[in-house]
Amino acid sequence: MKDGSSKLGLGTGLIVTDNGYILTNAHVSGEKYSTCYVTLETGEVFTGNVVWSDMDVDLAILKISAKNLIYAKLGDSDNIKVGEKVYAIGNPIGFEFERTVTSGIISAIDRTIKIEEDENSYMSNLIQTDATINPGNSGGPLINTNGEVIGINTVKINEAEGIGFAVPINIVKPIIESFVTNGNFEEAYLGIFAYDKNVVPYLETGIEFNSGIYIAQINKDGPANTSSLKVGDIITKIDNIDINKMSELRKYIYSKKAGDEVNLSILRNKKTYSIKIKLGKK
Repeated sequence: MKDGSSKLGLGTGLIVTDNGYILTNAHVSGEKYSTCYVTLETGEVFTGNVVWSDMDVDLAILKISAKNLIYAKLGDSDNIKVGEKVYAIGNPIGFEFERTVTSGIISAIDRTIKIEEDENSYMSNLIQTDATINPGNSGGPLINTNGEVIGINTVKINEAEGIGFAVPINIVKPIIESFVTNGNFEEAYLGIFAYDKNVVPYLETGIEFNSGIYIAQINKDGPANTSSLKVGDIITKIDNIDINKMSELRKYIYSKKAGDEVNLSILRNKKTYSIKIKLGKK
């Protein structure tokens, strides 16, 4: 897979429906409405139209005009275990090594890493694996011994050997299901950015909390901005569901529609408050 801009990059994608929806990394495909070139195993080349993209989780879905495709079986990334054997598939380095399979184990779960040295940019809730992952593997699947996709390979620490990462597949399942059922995905919008507890050690602040997620930013164009929510609040629940990771909040919002109302339980100055917010459209 190559992005369709003037600066071409090589990556990998995963067919998730028989009618041409493909899951990959956002840094491989580009932002929503962009295009990229997709080469199938048969050698056929298609133009892929990006129908959804989220740079925060580095995932994107694109559509090609094809039918009757063999597609991957998705597993359950909530029930994976450290030490479990896994396989990574992708196109490392270049086309001469396309569809390379490497093996390893799940080295750790719920990893948080800083991905840009000059900015406070982090990815959290990642699966760590020692299966060999190189440039070009990005967007390819991490598979368990049952042949089920449990993650999408995304980033690699270049300074270390045997350390690669994948985004858990469960995060994107509601979006894939929406495209399968409705042929589209209308992304609901809360308009906040929050830090997991695991991110706090990276920050030069005096932030301390035992559970929940810390609201670091409220977007001016989002529905949260017109609510009583404040930067520094700790979200502990959404619709009475415990929240301890930004990925958990994001996954829940992915399952909702614009116009739906959600109830946030927040902790502020050691007091608990309940705030209702009607989701907007992203």
